Amino acid sequence: MLISLIRTIILYLILIVVIRLMGKRELGEMEPSEFVVAMIIADLASIPMQDNAIPLFSGLVPILAILALELILAVASMKSIAVRRLLCGKPVILIENGTLIQNNLRRTRIHLDELTGQLREQGIMDLSTVKYAILETNGQISAFPYAKYQPPKAMEAGISAKDDDLPYTIISDGRLLTDNLQKSGKDRVWLEQLLHRHKCRQKEVLLLTVDKADSIYFCKRDDG
Repeated sequence: MLISLIRTIILYLILIVVIRLMGKRELGEMEPSEFVVAMIIADLASIPMQDNAIPLFSGLVPILAILALELILAVASMKSIAVRRLLCGKPVILIENGTLIQNNLRRTRIHLDELTGQLREQGIMDLSTVKYAILETNGQISAFPYAKYQPPKAMEAGISAKDDDLPYTIISDGRLLTDNLQKSGKDRVWLEQLLHRHKCRQKEVLLLTVDKADSIYFCKRDDG
C-alpha cells in the first residue's frame, strides 16, 4: 500500500511538470495535437499507478517520450507553416460580408445552433451585423461586426483615455506581500493607517490591492 502511494505521488508530480512544460492553455484552447498528447499521457500514467509489477521507470519512459515528441513538434510548428497546418489546421471563414458560407459550415460540421450560440456569448444577437465569423484552430469562433455596429473607441470619439495599470496585491488571504508593497510605493505606515480605518488586523483581510492611481480594493475575510 505504501509503495502504491509513493508511486502515485511521484507520477502525479511528474504529470504536473509535464503539463506545465506543454504550456498553460485551458482544455478548450488546446490544439488537437495537444489534446491528444494530454489524453495519452493521462492514460500512460494510470498503468504504473495501478500495477506495481511494472517498474516505475518503465512507466515514465513513454510519458517522457511523448513529451519530447510534443516539444519537438511544437518547435517545428513554430518554424514551419506546413507543419503548423498539418498539426493544427487553419482558420475557416463561416460568415463573410454578412453571408453564411454554407459549404464551410458543412465541412466543419458546425450547425446553426452552435454558431448562433457562440455569437450570443460574444454579445451578438443579429447575424446581419456580422461581417466575418471565423472558426479558429482551437474550435472557438471569432466574430467581427461591421464597423457601424462596433462600440466607438476612445480615439474615434475624441476622448483622452489613460491606460490601465495592473494593481498590486498587498494582502492576500491574510498574508502581506512585502515585495508588492514596496513596488506600489507604499510603506507599512500607510498600511497600518489603512487597516486602522477599516478597524481590522492584517490577518482579517482577505484581499487588499492598490494601483498607481491609488485606487484601493479592500475585502475583509468572512470567517462565518
